[in-house]
Amino acid sequence: MSDTLTQSAVMAGRVVRLSRRNTDAVITSLMLPVMLMLIFVYFFGGAIDTGTRYVTYVVPGVLLLCAGFGSATTAVGVSEDMKGGIVDRLRSLDVGGVPMLAGHVAASTLRNLVSTTLVLGVAFLIGFRPSATLPGAFAAAGLLLAFVVAVSWLSAVAGLLAKTPEAAGGFTFFMMFLPYPSSAFVPIDTMPTWLHAFADHQPVTSVIESLRGLLLNQPVGSAPWTALAWCGGILAVATGLSGVLFRARTA
Repeated sequence: MSDTLTQSAVMAGRVVRLSRRNTDAVITSLMLPVMLMLIFVYFFGGAIDTGTRYVTYVVPGVLLLCAGFGSATTAVGVSEDMKGGIVDRLRSLDVGGVPMLAGHVAASTLRNLVSTTLVLGVAFLIGFRPSATLPGAFAAAGLLLAFVVAVSWLSAVAGLLAKTPEAAGGFTFFMMFLPYPSSAFVPIDTMPTWLHAFADHQPVTSVIESLRGLLLNQPVGSAPWTALAWCGGILAVATGLSGVLFRARTA
């Protein structure tokens, strides 16, 4: 176990160093969520009635958009490793699939920590004022971390499935799209009736409703438990599937 953790930490450091060299991708992953938040708040916010200041309503959704976009780059990184032959070199050094994939997930989590901090900083500048209690703030942070880890492992699966890094990049579109048919940017009851069932029961909605309630110190009901169940289910399926796919790709 200690060897696996050590190797995972080394692999995470490798991915972080590679990310630092790809300056364009780093800037895009950091600035795109901020730009989308500013666009929604200043371009569309005045036309959307949420019962509160729109920046207050939209920040939890932007945090998940940020997490989804940041973790989706993991798919490209894993695909590049599989295509570039680095896996064979790592295996010759007795580095297995779990540390390699866990390194990508850990690096994705670190990138998301930076981008989330940036989004929250800009949100404060434009008027976001959470009223969370200390336990509520920790609960929100833990839930967001669980979501980031779960979708990062899911991204690793996408990278293993993709034949090329370009194809893996298509996963970014899926992760960017999923928050839109949810309560991220508009109340669900303003959407067409045929969309309500999906928007109400998809995983992003429960996470957003939990974050919104926790950050604003509002009742959350069973939403956090539903969100954790989704995160746990996604993580269990993704980790199991990634192991099977890695063995199949490297056999």
